Amino acid sequence: MKNFFVKSHGLGNDYIVMDSKDISFEMNVENIKTICDVHYGIGSDGILLLVDSDKADFGLRILNPDGSEAEKSGNGLRIFAKFLFDYEYTKNRSFSIDTPGGVVQAEVIETDKGKARMIKVDMGAAIFESEKVPVNSDQQECMDEELQLNGTSYSINCVSVGNPHCIVLKDELSVDEIMEYGSQIENHPKFPNRINVQFAKVLSSSEVEILIWERGAGYTLASGSSSSAVAAMMVKKGLTGRNMTMKMPGGELKLQIDEDWQIQMIGEVREIASGYLSAELLDVF
Repeated sequence: MKNFFVKSHGLGNDYIVMDSKDISFEMNVENIKTICDVHYGIGSDGILLLVDSDKADFGLRILNPDGSEAEKSGNGLRIFAKFLFDYEYTKNRSFSIDTPGGVVQAEVIETDKGKARMIKVDMGAAIFESEKVPVNSDQQECMDEELQLNGTSYSINCVSVGNPHCIVLKDELSVDEIMEYGSQIENHPKFPNRINVQFAKVLSSSEVEILIWERGAGYTLASGSSSSAVAAMMVKKGLTGRNMTMKMPGGELKLQIDEDWQIQMIGEVREIASGYLSAELLDVF
């Protein structure tokens, strides 16, 4: 049967995974929105689409619930790696994945009843140059730069881990605050490609707590690329060591930043459901 899907989550950040060779409809903006809608579709933080690649073992497209496309997703990569392993696209525990944000290496490091549980992902190198993030800045690197919004201002720090991130250091974290200002920061003209937003609080030299506003998805419980970006920035600013735990509402990830700014991430993934898109859903496409 066509249109098979698997829905899984990484610390509460959930994605639908499908094989592009197995779908019978056009994966356009409106259809993506419908599938990701919790009322009219399956409901998810996005769709991970398996595609061919001539650069890596597997290719991946990351589709946001608003129909836009992301360059990279840490939780998405771990979920995608679990799908490839669990559904026997590969029997290898280590394999490469080609994303628009670069080729990454994934490794299944722990299984449970034959299914992947803990996944390690090499997220690539953090990039701090403003024009490569990208962010419109007079500084070569956007650090501690003031961003004016309606009614307030923030000191921002920007980095790319294959996709762009804006980090705001806070003494205290408030979900209400990031819900109010996350979209304003994401869509600010300072960011040519929009941007992912994190409010971050340093707990110790090895622990950081964050709240996340994800570009194209909004407030989310966890994000691997956001965790990677914040971890790199913490090391860059000398606020933590190179090994740390990133705490999010959905759970924790382990991060390591090496001397060349390469990022290693380890976290859990769990399958929620699998099935087939129904004919009645496809009728509206």
